Amino acid sequence: MSAPKKLYIKTYGCQMNVYDSERMAEALGGQGYVETASPDDADMILLNTCHIREKAAEKVYSELGRFKGLKADKPDLKIGVAGCVAQAEGEEIMRRQPMVDLVVGPQSYHRLPELEAKARSGEKALDTDFPEEDKFAHLKGRAKAKRGPAAFLTVQEGCDKFCAFCVVPYTRGAEVSRPVDRVLAEARDLVERGVREITLLGQNVNAYHGEGPDGRDWGLARLIRELAEIDDLKRIRFTTSHPNDMEDDLIAAHGDCDKLMPYLHLPVQSGSDFILKRMNRSHTAESYIRLIERIRAARPDILLSGDFIVGFPEETEEHFRETMALIEEVRYGSAFSFKYSTRPGTPAAERAQVDPAEADDRLQRLQALITTQQRAAQDGMVGREVGVLFEKPGRNPGQMVGKSDHLHAVHVTSDKVGVGDLARVRITASGPNSLAGELV
Repeated sequence: MSAPKKLYIKTYGCQMNVYDSERMAEALGGQGYVETASPDDADMILLNTCHIREKAAEKVYSELGRFKGLKADKPDLKIGVAGCVAQAEGEEIMRRQPMVDLVVGPQSYHRLPELEAKARSGEKALDTDFPEEDKFAHLKGRAKAKRGPAAFLTVQEGCDKFCAFCVVPYTRGAEVSRPVDRVLAEARDLVERGVREITLLGQNVNAYHGEGPDGRDWGLARLIRELAEIDDLKRIRFTTSHPNDMEDDLIAAHGDCDKLMPYLHLPVQSGSDFILKRMNRSHTAESYIRLIERIRAARPDILLSGDFIVGFPEETEEHFRETMALIEEVRYGSAFSFKYSTRPGTPAAERAQVDPAEADDRLQRLQALITTQQRAAQDGMVGREVGVLFEKPGRNPGQMVGKSDHLHAVHVTSDKVGVGDLARVRITASGPNSLAGELV
């Protein structure tokens, strides 16, 4: 019996790429591959790329350059590029890095076994189509191996919003939602293997409109309520959402569905109506704040997270101050913030750019404010009781680490809980990036 081939996957970017990497490993598992933690041991190296961050493509080319020596030493080593950079660059990757054997976009990775076979035969394998068939329907069922207590589950892909700064509509395609039955089947399978918390993923996850067993489209709120009926599934989360798709029933679900956790990532990007319009965001600062008020009315203890871009083309100091004012009013528990960088092919890339030094200064001021709010949110947890799903041992002897209802990292020293346990914890201290507590 021949030894299994070894697969090394490096994942960049978002949680959806983490999910996609898992499914790619499963697809190649049928070809005799097992995962390895080191590229030095690999028979195939696969880079699952992200195109959101600055100079994403150049970073991929730089990473590929590091593998030239490996390829020279192991001529049979196959190297592939997957994900959004693969979709955007296509044949250019193979032209610039001839050692690459395989390029596959995020909508075509269910074809990996065929592409791998083609690469093994000595041909170049390229697939960056947007196929009509549902890739999830063509993927084999997950192996029944034990899983950790928390898992991602993609339910929606693509985006129809066409924000002026974003490449997602071009790399992931139009919005597509998975049928309800397939989502439920995958969720039950995950729960059977030990998963207690599922995070539903989508580029615009709250735009979910999957076909239900009744033949009608279900929204995200109805899907969440159906998932909540799975007995051993204890927690449900979802990310990332768009303010325009935060419908009444989803807001209500935060108040009446116990398994839906009190944490919501709802990007606004800017507090300036002028900049929001130039971003093609289709909401205003005022409509966003009123939406937050409705969400907090449904779930007063919800912790909010957001995304912000500073230095967007044409942003003035006054526009930036409007963003700071919105942050002051909303009070975030966490946020991701970035200095604008151009993405070729997007409308904003052709506009007059803000001075980089000024954008840097704004980013530092915004991040200082967010850090203050994040710290206040964590300090406010001291003395409260929260649910914690324990995920792994901590650094210290007898310590266990998990995530609270509000997605804070919590560590407890106790021999009464293990991986996968869900317990009530009283928070006793707040650190820079985590909370400490004791079992109740």
